[in-house]
Order: sequence, then C-alpha cells, then structure tokens
Amino acid sequence: MITIMEYTVHQLAQLAGVTVRTLHHYDQIGILRPQKRQENGYRLYGEDEVDILQQILLYREIGFTLQQIKEIMNDPDYSRAEVLSEQLDALIHKRNRLEQTIATVQRTLRMMEGEEILSDEDKFIGLKHSIVEMNEKAFGRELRTRFGDEIIDGANQKMVSLNTGEWNDLSVLEGRIFDLLAKAYHEGDYKSEIAMEACELHKEWICLQWKKGTYSPEMHMALVEGYTDDERFRAYYDRIGEGCTLFLRDAMKYFLFSK
Repeated sequence: MITIMEYTVHQLAQLAGVTVRTLHHYDQIGILRPQKRQENGYRLYGEDEVDILQQILLYREIGFTLQQIKEIMNDPDYSRAEVLSEQLDALIHKRNRLEQTIATVQRTLRMMEGEEILSDEDKFIGLKHSIVEMNEKAFGRELRTRFGDEIIDGANQKMVSLNTGEWNDLSVLEGRIFDLLAKAYHEGDYKSEIAMEACELHKEWICLQWKKGTYSPEMHMALVEGYTDDERFRAYYDRIGEGCTLFLRDAMKYFLFSK
C-alpha cells in the first residue's frame, strides 16, 4: 500500500527549513496553495506542494524574485524537468564562479604572506568573475530573454577571458565614448561626425565584450534601445544631460542603418 504523505503548515515549514509565516505568505500571493484545508481551517500540503516548494526555494537560492517565480510557474509551457535542468546549470555556473573567486582570494593571501607571487593577470580573474555574476543578477534574465542564452553565455565567457590589455582597453574606450557623446550631445546634432565617432567606438566596445561572430547591427540597436527602457542605463547616460540616452539611441540608429 502506498502511503500518501500530508503535512500541516508547521510540519512542512520544519521539513523545508522555512518559517510558517513564509508559507502563509506564499499562500496569500498564490504561489503555493495548500492541497486542502481542514474544517478547522488548518492547511494541509501533499507531495505535489512539497515539489512546488522545492522549486520555489531553488529559484530563490539562485536569485529570482517571487514575482518572477510566479510568472515562470504559471507559464502554460512550464516543465519541471526543464526547470530543474536550468537550475542545475545555473548552480554549476554559480559554483564555478565562487570557486574561482575563492581561489583568487586564497592566492592573494598567500602572496601577501610572501608564499606566492600573483601575476597581474591572475589578480583580475576573480574580479572579472564577480562582474559577470553581478551583471547576471541585475540584467541576466532580461538579456537572456531578449538575446538568447547562447549570446549571453558567449559574452560572459568573453568577459572572463579578457587579458589585462583588453580589460584596460574596455575602460579607456568607455571613457572616450562618454567624452565624445557628451560633446556631441551639447552640440545638439546626433548625426554629427563626433556623434558617429562615439557610435563607432561603442561598436568596438561591444565587440570586445561579445563572442566573435555574434555581433550584428540589429542586436546592437536592440541593446541601445534597451538603454532607454531601463532607468539604470538612463541614469548613467543622462548624467551628461537630460535625454542623452535618447540622443545616443537616435545617433546609433543613424550610424547603423542610415549612413
């Protein structure tokens, strides 16, 4: 005989290592409903709910918000097997980045104690992994939806593989782009020679970060148009002046498709 397990909210909370309040909240927002309620109002959870809670907690562990999790699990094409596979890949990537960062910190400590000489190249390895991780957390889901996993994975790999010279080139290019964009913006002509030079350098800057062979004008334009929809990017470019992000969008559109 197969025994069907049922858990009260307190039992499930103890099993999963969460609070009763958390399970009540998940019920309120509709992300994890109890299987049934007893006449006294007590919640009862079955095996299906245990599986759903496992999914929720795994997604929370890799950085998804509750709203994002709800959207994913309400998707009519939702597949638990696919989700688990995606989670496994994400966790492996996260583990690899963490192991790389730990190794860099350990080597840095050994260097400080005179036990090892750390090259300039090695000093940046952990930093590059940290930047990739922060970008994934802040923009990863949106960028993957827009451009696909292959493009973003390739860009992440390219970032991690940059040598010290290429890393410095990125920083120099970013500064030159900002300076030229500021000058073109204040002159007020997004078709000007200076604006076009800024766009050319922006293309070079993008190509340094993207995997070889993945660049296209359409993808570049989609990226820049995305700047206008994201307050973080708008705040960065609009430091030059209000509307500078829109100015860059118009200049890039002319540079890529109208020249």
